[in-house]
Amino acid sequence: MNTKLDRRSFLKDSMAVAGGLAVVGFKIPAFATTLVADSPIAATRYGKVRGYVDNGINVFKGIRYGADTSRRRFMPPLPPEPWSDVRDALAYGSAAPQPSRSNDKPNEDCLFLNLWTPALRDGGKRPVMFYIHGGAYNNGSGSSALYDGVRLCKRGDVVVVTVNHRLNAFGYLYLARFGGPEFADSGNVGQLDLILALQWVRDNIVEFGGDPNRVMVFGQSGGGAKIATLMAMPVAKDLFHRAATMSGQQVTASGPLNATLRTRAVLDALKLPPERAAELRTIPAVRLLEAINVRDPVLPFGSVSFAPVLDERSLTRHPFYPDAPPQSAHIPMIIGNTHDETRAFLGGDATNFSLTWEQVAERLAPNLRVDIQPEVVIAEYRKLYPHYSPSDVFFAATTAGRSWRAAVIEAEERAKSGSPAHAYQLDWATPRDGGKFGAPHASDIQLVFDNIDKPGATALGPQAQQMADQMSETFIAFARRGNPNHKLIPRWEMYTLPRRQTMVFNVPSHLENDPRGAERRLFAKVPYVQPGT
Repeated sequence: MNTKLDRRSFLKDSMAVAGGLAVVGFKIPAFATTLVADSPIAATRYGKVRGYVDNGINVFKGIRYGADTSRRRFMPPLPPEPWSDVRDALAYGSAAPQPSRSNDKPNEDCLFLNLWTPALRDGGKRPVMFYIHGGAYNNGSGSSALYDGVRLCKRGDVVVVTVNHRLNAFGYLYLARFGGPEFADSGNVGQLDLILALQWVRDNIVEFGGDPNRVMVFGQSGGGAKIATLMAMPVAKDLFHRAATMSGQQVTASGPLNATLRTRAVLDALKLPPERAAELRTIPAVRLLEAINVRDPVLPFGSVSFAPVLDERSLTRHPFYPDAPPQSAHIPMIIGNTHDETRAFLGGDATNFSLTWEQVAERLAPNLRVDIQPEVVIAEYRKLYPHYSPSDVFFAATTAGRSWRAAVIEAEERAKSGSPAHAYQLDWATPRDGGKFGAPHASDIQLVFDNIDKPGATALGPQAQQMADQMSETFIAFARRGNPNHKLIPRWEMYTLPRRQTMVFNVPSHLENDPRGAERRLFAKVPYVQPGT
């Protein structure tokens, strides 16, 4: 692995990991086409699929779990039409249309999942690890090399599933106030896609050696936020039995009126009056992707923000406001973040690594995303961490105020309700680029999947495999028993108040009460508003 990579390469890899970016149109692996007669064949409720074997693991890619959504844009998904032949499941299916691929031909036919399993039809009742990719609600797919499930399957005798679903306007554009019943669910159809995929798992996973009563959903960034939302959606009840979020939280959903303002902004960009909103169902996908680049009418930054909508249909309450959702109180949960989240987002600007004390306040103000005097924040950090440089303060404060805050709120609400929750913080810093990025957003993915040798991985050095061993075994143990403890880490206690027990993953790892507590208290004095709400 080349260790002499520049900052741009690091950031590109990090953001590709965070968004689950992958090239559409994967080539079928060479070994998948050699012994077709010996290829594994599985029978789903809709028809048979043919996979291939990779290092002793049965692999099925691009299994259709839903019908073509281009015919039902902005409408809930439908199961696929049954087929009578044996369909190849040898290559990843199409990703959802998204801005990052606006130069490609968008394909709304994107309801596909990928599956790795040690055995078929053996009654193995293996835990199922169902992964939801990141990329906020805008980008990504379940097809990144970092999500390959072979090593998890071999290490833990589990079944691994990754999934594609509708994103951005195709999954979350709220049109209910502009039209008829066909628009009623438009603000949450991306979530309903995920629910359909979980229903597919419930109905078919026994064929693949899995246990439908032991399904763990886990996801990073936007994937974690989608999981937090699923925990409050009545239609998702009983479809999963453990949940783990990695740097992805959803305290509040988008309100319907703000979501309507965003839809108006998209209509204005397309020069369509509200009474012609129905035309959005048939305009070319490329035009819709171009239109969502318009400035968000609610937030003071960025293009149109998409998130699940409090539509009073599939989502009738905010995910973690005013409390943890009672419907999922019995589901064990892991809530995790990385120590240096925003170095992945803000580290793309080289000047952020060479700030002076005179520059920090002005640079902090637009990046904290909470309304607090930056000078007060800087003074507190200089007192807490006298050895921090101006750039260290910038990255630490933006992480605490912007990226970590919602995770704290979710963990607190779980603790208040007595719901089982385990909190972690990844401190281990890759030595890549001299260690300047610390433990940034998305750096836990490669460790949890034990895929540190895959394209896009940034974990280097003699400690990298030790970290992958710890974190992958943790998630496997959690999928198996609903308890993350195992022999490679110290005893991990549940998060309770006021102790706030948190596993700090490092070499070695340790359990710590209220890590960065002074930072937490500093930002607790100002209200937190979920971006998009």
